[in-house]
Amino acid sequence: MTSELLTEPELEFGGGLRHIDIRFGIMGYGPFDAALDYAPKRIRIGIVGTEKTLEKFLAWLDQCKAGIPAKDGNKPNLFPRFPGLGEHVALRCSVVTDRALQRAVHFNSIRAIIQESDHNQAVTKAAELFHRDLDYLSKSKTASPDVLVCAPPVELFRYFDRGTEEEEGEVQTDAEHGQLDFHDLLKAKSLGLRVPIQFVRPTTYDPTAKEIRKKGTERRVQDPATRAWNFFTALYYKAGGTPWRLTRDPSDLASCFIGISFYRALTGKSVSTSVAQVFNERGQGIILTGGPAEYTKDDPQPHLPANDAYGILKRALEAYRTEHETLPARVVIHKSSLFSKIERDAMEKAIAEERISRRDFVTLDRSFTRFFRVGAYPPLRGTFVNFDDERSTLYTRGSVDFFKLYPGLYVPKTLSIRAQGCDHTPRQIAAEILALTKLNWNNTQFDSFYPITLKAARQVGDILRHLDGKPPELTRYAYYM
Repeated sequence: MTSELLTEPELEFGGGLRHIDIRFGIMGYGPFDAALDYAPKRIRIGIVGTEKTLEKFLAWLDQCKAGIPAKDGNKPNLFPRFPGLGEHVALRCSVVTDRALQRAVHFNSIRAIIQESDHNQAVTKAAELFHRDLDYLSKSKTASPDVLVCAPPVELFRYFDRGTEEEEGEVQTDAEHGQLDFHDLLKAKSLGLRVPIQFVRPTTYDPTAKEIRKKGTERRVQDPATRAWNFFTALYYKAGGTPWRLTRDPSDLASCFIGISFYRALTGKSVSTSVAQVFNERGQGIILTGGPAEYTKDDPQPHLPANDAYGILKRALEAYRTEHETLPARVVIHKSSLFSKIERDAMEKAIAEERISRRDFVTLDRSFTRFFRVGAYPPLRGTFVNFDDERSTLYTRGSVDFFKLYPGLYVPKTLSIRAQGCDHTPRQIAAEILALTKLNWNNTQFDSFYPITLKAARQVGDILRHLDGKPPELTRYAYYM
């Protein structure tokens, strides 16, 4: 067994300049695509909410344009200020709306929903209520929005929130027990609108809003500047921008990253359906979906049938070819369950047919292995322990030198890495996974637990389980996040 601390990966921002931190990189250099003609410079947003949430959200939007001060304290790198919006500030863009792009839901309709005794009926009615106005704004001929903002009132969240708040990757929602999730159902209904949806909770923009969780505790909220950073960075990405990208050495092989996970239908049946996510180094995700997964009596983990494993990889490579006008030199597959021989053989066949020279099959999961270091803080993020050529573990969350502390609330878990046929070394694979945790457009703190490949695939599954009918093909990840 060997251990070492991997270097915190840098990210690339405007002008090709680099920084390890997302917020300081954007503040100092602007978004990666700032100088490009197609970068979003003026983001038009449509907003659906109640009269109260519309008023408070618009007031918050004006505050954010002028900037939000840093949180008081001795952690300046963890809680930096939000510098505002403008042509020469941070994201180098403005966010605009007008009355024609605002729709108010009558609160009487909300009151009727929260008086509904059947949870699933209430969720369905709420999703239909907001979807109707989102659909109306998406078809506006006078003021076409780039992104639609959904701002439900706090009363709905108090009624619907049933999940318990845990460490990332550990949240168990009622959808897993057959109950509908408002956010995921509305996202599923809105996939056909062809305009990305940005959910915003009242606690993001209204300091008086209080959300009570299932166990009677108040929902924790981030500091005001961090909330602004996360909201507007996600908005920029959904509007078609690239806030940052992974750094890439000219000698690196062009790689196609694919995440494969599984989700259980709301009916609770034992057969799950597979989901795949394709990424390039800019994080421009394309959604692919597979068919039903298979189980065997000797293996409780879901697996892809041979035809599905082959077909998903062929479609993923075709999507990559469409995007880049060439094929990658390397395919990296992150999967949430072990690769069966049937899956491996089918994927190897697809790779061989495309004459791709390198491939890495990697299984990722939460690990129950823990390590300790001298002092009060957990091991550093990037701590990598290699057991053998196949098995290793990695701290993607942990103490961060740049923050001078561990920014989490719970004892950090390790990520289990199983190399099941890799041309790269365990260390190279772990370093790449660490970098891919920084492609989470909803979180500018840069220390996500899962790499974006698997995190996105899980998010997609949460939404697709709420979808009636066949899911759309080759949809951008921006519609699911």
